[in-house]
Amino acid sequence: MTKIKICGLTRMTDIEAVNELKPEYIGFVFAEKSKRFVFDEAALRFKERLNADIKAVGVFVDEPIASVIKRIDYKMIDMVQLHGNENEDYIKQLRLLTDKPIIKAFSVRNEQDVFNANHSSADFVLLDSGSGGTGTAFNWNFVDLINRPYFLAGGLTPDNAGKALNRLKPLALDVSSGVETDGYKDKKKMAAFISAVRKDEIR
Repeated sequence: MTKIKICGLTRMTDIEAVNELKPEYIGFVFAEKSKRFVFDEAALRFKERLNADIKAVGVFVDEPIASVIKRIDYKMIDMVQLHGNENEDYIKQLRLLTDKPIIKAFSVRNEQDVFNANHSSADFVLLDSGSGGTGTAFNWNFVDLINRPYFLAGGLTPDNAGKALNRLKPLALDVSSGVETDGYKDKKKMAAFISAVRKDEIR
């Protein structure tokens, strides 16, 4: 079954919505330049209210490793997503300090980017366009070159989720701006996205 990640939750109402809709993953963005950035105090409150069956992913961009570990130790997150220029040495150092699963994001512009994703030591890779949260898709033809389970992000919406699932067979679909209205998560759009994925799998 293709899993679903709804990224960039910023309000308690978002937590209440996902508790009802039950995606497998949600994301808290700890990159201060992001409009979906959440402070530690808010993330901790959200995690305490989050259904235990839903994994919270912390999204970081070139964050000092000590800051990543702090969020893990405070039990804010269950997984780590690296969305910057973190290299193999960074992942190696992170692994010495935690056994939490690591997702490494790759901005896909050409075949080399997919080659790099295939050879990453992260537990999972995420294929995206740009720096994330842009609402635009990359050239899906490059996905044919991936040879490992991956998260697909970039330009996903309730309207194209089924197409992405059937065409690309990802491990998980990762959506953020595609389920928002005026910059905030929209429960109806989140429900429509999840319904589109689940319905298409039943067929």
